[in-house]
Amino acid sequence: MTDHTASSGPILPYVLVLYYSRQGATRTLAEQLASGVESVSGIEARLRTVPAVSPVSEATAPEIPDQGAIYVEEADLRHCSGLALGSPTRFGNMAAPLKYFLDTTSGLWMNGALVDRPATAFTSTASLHGGQESTLLTMLIPLLHHGMVYAGVPYSETTLLSTQSGGTPYGTSHLAGPNGDREVDADERRLAFAQGRRLAELALALTSMRSARA
Repeated sequence: MTDHTASSGPILPYVLVLYYSRQGATRTLAEQLASGVESVSGIEARLRTVPAVSPVSEATAPEIPDQGAIYVEEADLRHCSGLALGSPTRFGNMAAPLKYFLDTTSGLWMNGALVDRPATAFTSTASLHGGQESTLLTMLIPLLHHGMVYAGVPYSETTLLSTQSGGTPYGTSHLAGPNGDREVDADERRLAFAQGRRLAELALALTSMRSARA
């Protein structure tokens, strides 16, 4: 996958895989989902993250994170062909840093920049019933306000029927355990990969639809 900080040759359409991660599990899901995107010919994945939100107004994040993806810019979202949004659960909702970024995108909403682009979401929780589904559903709300087309994980992905850890039809999820140290398992990886692949295929199809309509 590419971070698109530099490019040579023709620029392919891309899916923006945007996430916030504290312990690394959500980042792992993001990377697996990006691999699913890039298993589809003709489209790329662009991994981006968001800085933490500090309760101290003077605190600022470094321009480049110490590890992982670079910070997202509005242009990354404006020009994407699809969006995958990932966050750990915070009281059944997405984490504040990701919500903060989405709250700054009203300009894109006013211009309809994201209308008819596919989107999906993924999450991680400490406990199996710690708010996975509610977090995914609340992440869906701003995407619908932007006019995006939401794509979850269909039950044709039979791993949904056998997983003993994460996995929902609303999006891939991960059970991190009470100490946040449980590794993303094979079922969760398989679902994230399938979710990314489906999103990429929809992104290409909807891009063609928008082009034909223009």
